[in-house]
This record gives sequence, C-alpha cells and structure tokens, in this order.
Amino acid sequence: MKAFSAKLIERIKRTPTIESLRFLPEERILFLPGQFLQVIFDERNPANKELNKYLSFSSSPDKQYFEITKRMSGSIFSERLKKLAPLDTILVNAPMGNSVFKPEYKKICFLIGGIGITPVISIVEYIMENKLDTDMILLYSNRNEEEIAFKSELDGWSEKNNRFKVIYSVTDCQPRDKKCLYGQINRDLVETKIPDLSERMIFEFGPPKMVEAMTSLCSLKGCSKDKIRTESFIGY
Repeated sequence: MKAFSAKLIERIKRTPTIESLRFLPEERILFLPGQFLQVIFDERNPANKELNKYLSFSSSPDKQYFEITKRMSGSIFSERLKKLAPLDTILVNAPMGNSVFKPEYKKICFLIGGIGITPVISIVEYIMENKLDTDMILLYSNRNEEEIAFKSELDGWSEKNNRFKVIYSVTDCQPRDKKCLYGQINRDLVETKIPDLSERMIFEFGPPKMVEAMTSLCSLKGCSKDKIRTESFIGY
C-alpha cells in the first residue's frame, strides 16, 4: 500500500443519493477487483475518521482512471467530496482488502445490499473486459427501485453475457418493475435463485447486519467458510 495523488476528471450521478467520482492518478494504482482505498482529506491527522474514509473501487483495475462511489449524506466527508471541482486533487492510500476475485473462481455469486454494490462493479467489469467464462449470479437488495445503483450497467452486462444473472429486490415498497422482487434476501430466495450456492465462491458486501445475516444463511446452506468473502461497509 502507498499514497497516490489523483485528480478528478468526471462525476456521474447514479441515483438520487449516490454519486461516482472518477480520478486520474499520478501513477497507475495496481489493485485487484474487489479491493478498496482510503481517501485522505486530513493529511496531518491520519486517524481522523470523519475526513479520512474507506471506499471501494467501483471500476475495473484495467482502466487508466479509478472510480469511487458513495451515497452522499450531510457528513463532513460527503460535503468535501461534493465540493471537489474538475482537476482538483485528492490523496489516497491504496490498495487494501482481501475479498477479491481471482480468475480461477469459475462459479461465483454476490449477496449484496445497497452501496455494497461498488466492489461488485469492479469485479464484474473486470470479468466482462477480459472475456472470462466465470458463471455469476447477483442478488442485489435495495430499499426502493430509485436507489438501485448501476442498474443500466448491470442490465447491459447481463444482456451481453448469458453467464451473468442479476436478481433485484426492494424492501420498502412494492416494485413497479415486474422483474424486481419484493422483500429481503432470505433463505427461500437464495434456495430458489441459487440452488448450487455451496458450489460457488460467495461475495457478501454491504451493511454489517446484512453481511452477518448472509453469512449465517450461507452456513445454514452448508457453505464452507473458506468459500465466503465478506466486506462490511461501516460509516459510509
């Protein structure tokens, strides 16, 4: 891990509350699909948890730029991100994290909640760009349809690749889209949509309570711990 300076080159609105920022680093950051970085706004105090936060890469490692994606709130950190103008620079520490995709994983699935989709985008984009024959299933839960980040990208990839299946669910209201399910990711849904769960490498990203619930669910299904990769998103 090392520190990199990077300049903002593009902002992309993903949902009413979620935004992506793309940066061009001073030198290429060599990271693996699924890893994350730390954005440093307070260089004098590395322990400042309000201004120095961890965010996943939401782009393939093969890009010249790197992308981060965040649900923008009223936090000091979010406000600093919002105020960044084109060509403004930030300092990042990278790469970090062990919940990564490896080409030898031939069958994988993602059990994802909310903003936990960001490392999934890095993984899926990498697989698509490299034309790997990985079999992928994504169960992606959000509060409502408006907050399904990267939906157009995910739909596009699944249309191009019959080895990538996406299932959306929402928890707070009945979905308008008949392809989107109502309710949380639970045992019945997993058994129906991923009958071969125990044969897959499982990635769980999202709020701590959801990650814990998914891990328990996988254990009940007989999945071995060495086939589960987790990352809890705290204070995002």
